[in-house]
Amino acid sequence: MMENHFFRLVWPSPWPITLSFSLLNLGAGVIYWIKSYDILPLFFFFILSFLIVGQWWRDVIREAVFEGKRSTKINLMINSGVILFIVSEICFFGSFFWAYFYFSLSPDYSLGVSWPPKGIVVVDYLGIPFLNTLILLASGVFITWAHYSVINNSFYMAKTSLFFCAMLGLYFLMVQGYEYVNMSFSFTESVFGSSFFTLTGFHGFHVLVGLIFIFINLIRLMRNYFSPTGLLGLEYSIWYWHFVDLVWPFLYCFIYWWGC
Repeated sequence: MMENHFFRLVWPSPWPITLSFSLLNLGAGVIYWIKSYDILPLFFFFILSFLIVGQWWRDVIREAVFEGKRSTKINLMINSGVILFIVSEICFFGSFFWAYFYFSLSPDYSLGVSWPPKGIVVVDYLGIPFLNTLILLASGVFITWAHYSVINNSFYMAKTSLFFCAMLGLYFLMVQGYEYVNMSFSFTESVFGSSFFTLTGFHGFHVLVGLIFIFINLIRLMRNYFSPTGLLGLEYSIWYWHFVDLVWPFLYCFIYWWGC
C-alpha cells in the first residue's frame, strides 16, 4: 500500500543539509569579506556549494534518466514548481523596480529634485546597454532554435545553437563587467547608484545562473540524455533564460533610457 500512489518517496540524501550549512557559511563569508577584506573563506564556501550542487544535480539526473523514477504526475508537479519559482523571481525584481519608481517619480530635495540626481553621469543607452540588448535577444533566438532542433531530431543543430547561446551569455557578462569597471558612479552615490547596481547586478547574477543551467544541459545533450519526448531539463533552462531575456528590456527602458 505504501507504493499505491503517483509519487515516489526519495532515498535519504546528504545534499540538502550539507548545502544548507554551506550556504549559511557562504553568507558569513560575505560578511567576513566586507569587514576584513579577506575573500578566501568566501571563495572556499562558494566552491564547496558549487560541488555539492553538482552532486545533487547528478543524483536528480540519474533518477530521471537511468532509473526511470519520473512519472507523468511527478513531471507535472515539477513543471508547476519551476513555474512558481520563475513567478517568485518576477516578484523579486518587481520589488526592486517598485523602489526605483518610488524614488524616481518623486525625487525629494536630497536628490536635488531631479532624476538622475545632480552629479550623476548616466550611461549612454545607445552604447554598451544597447549592445547587451542585442546580445541577449540573439541568445534567446539561439536557445529557441536549440529547442526546435531537439524536437525535430536535429541534435547536431541543437548542440551548435545551444553552444552559441552560452557563448553569447558569457559575452554579455564580460561586456557588463567592462561597463561596471568604467562606470562614473558607484553603489554608494545616492539611491540612483544603489538602484542601478542592485537591479543590473542581480540580473547579471541570474544570467550567470542561467549560463550554468545551459552548460549542464549542453553536456547532457552531448551525452544524448534528451529525446524529442523527454527534454524537461532543457525546457526548464529555456524557460529560465527567456525570463532573463524578458527582464532585460525593462531594465534597458527604465534604467538606461528613461533614467538618462
